[in-house]
Amino acid sequence: MAPMLINAQKLNTYYGASHILRGIDFAVARGETIGLMGRNGMGKSTLLKSLMGLVKPRSGSVEIMGRSMMGRAPYEIAQLGIAYVPEGRGIFGNLSVVENLKMAARAGTQGQRDWTYERVLDTFPRLTERLNHGGQQLSGGEQQMLTIGRALMTNPDVLILDEATEGLAPLIAREIWRICGVIRESGLSSVIVDKNWKQVTQITDRNVILVKGQVAFSGTSAELLARPEVLSQHLGV
Repeated sequence: MAPMLINAQKLNTYYGASHILRGIDFAVARGETIGLMGRNGMGKSTLLKSLMGLVKPRSGSVEIMGRSMMGRAPYEIAQLGIAYVPEGRGIFGNLSVVENLKMAARAGTQGQRDWTYERVLDTFPRLTERLNHGGQQLSGGEQQMLTIGRALMTNPDVLILDEATEGLAPLIAREIWRICGVIRESGLSSVIVDKNWKQVTQITDRNVILVKGQVAFSGTSAELLARPEVLSQHLGV
């Protein structure tokens, strides 16, 4: 049986004396799209940062492609095929759209080059109109598209998207959701954090809800939608 692309077990992560993640198990299989949900301050971003090596868990284990990566540097985890689109985007504002994309281009862990420069521009037609614009000249939505496009240029095995549409106008948010659907159809695994549970459950196979640093629900989108009391209790619907 092929190893999980990401497999975290019993993660405990602290910020100083504050115990944020409390014994969390979280795994991502090949080709799987997962929604990571929960109210603000429940540990979603901390979990992603713990997986990426940006925050060091105090105990537990993180395996990427079957290899223990606990305590390893973020760049080592990225080299194993995990692409992370953080909240706040983090594009290079002094580089053009073309430069932001091409600087990230590389083959994936299996030598795959499925996401070429041309394919990324086909997926993000808005960026085609902005190729020579500097990153700082783009709107928030265009910056988000550029960040996702740049992540895809690394030909990852897993794309992690933190706060996919936060702060974006409805029309732009709809475009981001379309792109998430295209990514899913391509067979690429992804983890999506967003407050819009209706949109998330339309494109995810499985959903995990965190409450105070613990997993309060884990199941398919159909199972979650069949339990409105869970949505009401944990997502405030």
